[in-house]
Amino acid sequence: MARPFAAFDIDGTIIRWQLYHAIGDALARAGHIEPEAFSSVKAARMDWKRRTGNDGFAAYEHRLVEVFDNAMRGLSVSEFEAATEVVFEEYKDQVYTYTRDLIRDLQSKGYLLFAISGSPSVIVQKFAAHYGFDDFAATNYEVNGGVFTGIKDLSVGKKPQLLAALIGSYEAATAGSIAVGDSEGDIDMLAMTEQPIAFNPTRGLYEHARANGWQIVLERKNVVYELSSREGSYKLND
Repeated sequence: MARPFAAFDIDGTIIRWQLYHAIGDALARAGHIEPEAFSSVKAARMDWKRRTGNDGFAAYEHRLVEVFDNAMRGLSVSEFEAATEVVFEEYKDQVYTYTRDLIRDLQSKGYLLFAISGSPSVIVQKFAAHYGFDDFAATNYEVNGGVFTGIKDLSVGKKPQLLAALIGSYEAATAGSIAVGDSEGDIDMLAMTEQPIAFNPTRGLYEHARANGWQIVLERKNVVYELSSREGSYKLND
């Protein structure tokens, strides 16, 4: 019989931070990002942390992507892999209790597990293997002669297509399917499943989840709050 599947975002959904951002920090510490350029990233990050405006995180992330992509051009594969290994060792177990336990529960029930992330495939592969996922999809960077060209095949905005390809490849069953994500970039992926779960959602995902009656899960400190839509309003699950 075909096995049901569960699809997970990683950044902010399984781990408590963003792999892309952590790799940027590691590249800067290793001297692969110019100090002046990285100072602008740190300044944008502090503006976001101070909540100086509604678009603080978007502005920070935009600056980080610019600096990160510039650093990738001409960077050797071995240098990049060294940075990702540092990040993996630091963050591999800094995860949310809810999604960690959900992964284990679904594995025990025979689910196919797919990780779909906008982070680089080098580190997503490490996390997928560490948590026993069956397969993954992530952002790929072109390599020529052992160095990165700066060209990338971004998985952001393609999550539904990537998930559809994985479903087809494994001939997975859609009955009982689950997806978990934390941002509006996960909406289309979540909508492909019978049980979409908005986990610690951004405002955009929260509003979409409420409008469609999706389950909302919040994890704060050592408490998990599971909210389900009942008769037009959300109730805390027993």
